[in-house]
Amino acid sequence: MAQELYTRTNQKIYFAGLALEALGRAEQSRAMNAQALLQAERESALFHLYGALLGLCHEIAGFYRLPQANASRAELLLTPQVLESIAIPEMAELVELAQQPETWLAQLLSAYAALFQPPKAPKKPKGDVTQPLIQAVNLDEPDAPVLTREEMESWRQNLKSLAIRFREGLSEC
Repeated sequence: MAQELYTRTNQKIYFAGLALEALGRAEQSRAMNAQALLQAERESALFHLYGALLGLCHEIAGFYRLPQANASRAELLLTPQVLESIAIPEMAELVELAQQPETWLAQLLSAYAALFQPPKAPKKPKGDVTQPLIQAVNLDEPDAPVLTREEMESWRQNLKSLAIRFREGLSEC
């Protein structure tokens, strides 16, 4: 494989596609371990999507020779401080997308960060032994929605189109 920065981004986008295909097969599976397969493929796809984002950040940072070009996490590059020394339109677009919680990029970053959180036990209703008919239920935390294959595929397509568009702008004439 060539040692160009874009090859890693392309590889991760491709691997995310493979993981999403496997997730689709796992959704159709009637195997005993179907739930485990779903979770494994969902996490694999998310891992590769994040890797593709990091690869794209490395491409941009490498092109502009940013001091943070070797950052190990995308979040280190997706900050306004990175833009203080030099105005980079591609990085500015990514920073803006990352800082608005309703965007696909912020959701991808949030979902990836959630992979590293410990599992939380569901809260059980508290029962009072002196009042058997009354139960206190805390409704503050709703169940987290499951990340769908379609949503992750749209993230993959967004990353792919961003990479293509950015590369056209980064090309030196």
